[in-house]
Amino acid sequence: MKITAAQLNFHVGNFDRNVKLICETIRSARAEGSDLVVFSELSVPGYPPHDLLEQREFIEKCYQNLEVIATECKGIAALVGAPSFNEAPAGKRLYNSAFFLNEGRIADIFHKSLLPTYDIFDEFRYFEPLKEYRILKYRNKKIAVTICEDLWDEQGFDNDFSSSRLYTVSPMDELARLGPDIIINLSASPFSATRVEEKRRIFTEKAAKHRLPLFVVNQVGGNAELIFEGGSMVVDPSGKIYDWLESFTEQVRTYDLSEVIKGASKDFVFGKDHIPLIHDALILGIKDYFGKMNFKSALLGLSGGIDSAVALCLAAEALGNNNMRVLLLPSMYSSGHSVTDAVKLAENLGVHYDIINISDSFNSIRESLHTIMKDYSEDATGENIQARLRSILLMALSNKFGNILLSTSNKSEAAVGYSTLYGDMSGGLSVLGDVYKSDVYRLAGYINRKKEIIPGNIITKPPSAELRPHQQDTDTLPEYQILDEILYQYIELQRSPGKINGKGITGDTIKKVISMINLNEFKRFQAPPVLRISSKAFGYGRRMPLVAKY
Repeated sequence: MKITAAQLNFHVGNFDRNVKLICETIRSARAEGSDLVVFSELSVPGYPPHDLLEQREFIEKCYQNLEVIATECKGIAALVGAPSFNEAPAGKRLYNSAFFLNEGRIADIFHKSLLPTYDIFDEFRYFEPLKEYRILKYRNKKIAVTICEDLWDEQGFDNDFSSSRLYTVSPMDELARLGPDIIINLSASPFSATRVEEKRRIFTEKAAKHRLPLFVVNQVGGNAELIFEGGSMVVDPSGKIYDWLESFTEQVRTYDLSEVIKGASKDFVFGKDHIPLIHDALILGIKDYFGKMNFKSALLGLSGGIDSAVALCLAAEALGNNNMRVLLLPSMYSSGHSVTDAVKLAENLGVHYDIINISDSFNSIRESLHTIMKDYSEDATGENIQARLRSILLMALSNKFGNILLSTSNKSEAAVGYSTLYGDMSGGLSVLGDVYKSDVYRLAGYINRKKEIIPGNIITKPPSAELRPHQQDTDTLPEYQILDEILYQYIELQRSPGKINGKGITGDTIKKVISMINLNEFKRFQAPPVLRISSKAFGYGRRMPLVAKY
């Protein structure tokens, strides 16, 4: 038997595009003698469809398009992901399903068992879990059809409860009792830089445990905040990776099952550095956000600092330098090298730039407020006015020329509120909102790996918002190395304050940082969509109460 893994980039709700992509792949696979093509989870509607699943017409369109795809399945079969109706009198209205298409029709349907409700997942909101297990019989083979989370049953909570397992049932253990010859998994597993190795471990251990070949087909591409890396894999019965599809790109590859069963002929060596993966993920996320929204060009404020520099490099690579423009907005507090550094970067990238000094506008606003504020000392009010004034000018260009404004704030700043609401937080997409400051520096180094694109002074100078004389970030925040370690343990690992530890970390610093995180939830609630590259990004994957005292 020959099996084709189709790692493709689907678009939520774009049935014409998705179905065309699926049908073309089936035809190509049939031409090279494949017996079965496997697509990713919910590939027909695109993943994740969220509350579109609550519209009956949307589900009916899935069925209509499945019938179209089925007509291509003659002399070849396909496993395609889509929602299906639950005909039982009780329970959720839908299943998350894998449709087996063969001989021009929907020949069988297999449902997902484990429905994640953690982080960005909320599948139990829509779907009924499978409770009775069956095997697919095709071409004298018995196939265990699983969907994404069904092979993740042994994972624990990613926090202080790490000794606890999330699930009480193992779908693959149940299917193993039915004597399958192959495991197939349709997946839509979003990228997280710190969980790439875990994915490999889960799948290789599953194959080895059951002594069965395993085909995992994961979605690739960006859908709003979520980025899917693909990374589909074929694992031999010993648990050794037989083949690995390249991350962040569409790939379709056909395998001879008998060769997979014989075992892998080479060892795959995976790098430990996450920065190249984050770099590629963000570029794909930007590219697909713009492409799938039919946006053409982007704009950002280029300050001469590290964040806007890295964001510009990523966006220019994703969209093309001709589709980027930047605005330099110095004030009386901006250092001369900030402007020259920003200009040099824009010229290195061949990006259009303009310079508008905001000093006169800022003084005019202060003069307008003087009669009300004359008896008050200078504070953060003036700093925020500058940030919001820059936002006004950037949005003016966005409105006039149709450029989508990109927010360049990083995760460290967003976590502790070191950003201005309606100021530097403005934008249609947050490029670095899930990247800690320490990793922003590492990204800059990676961007400069072949030649200097980001001027060295941008990377080496002390970080500063330049909103008052001689300002540095460390006037308000701990050193970023210390801050980021606290943030990572508190946000990603969800450790309680008493369990956070590390070099240079003190109890007073932990208390201060966590207080800042909690007090600034209202800002993050109003932030633009954040491209997710971690296991716990700000946005709908981290739902904290706005009005709370804890």
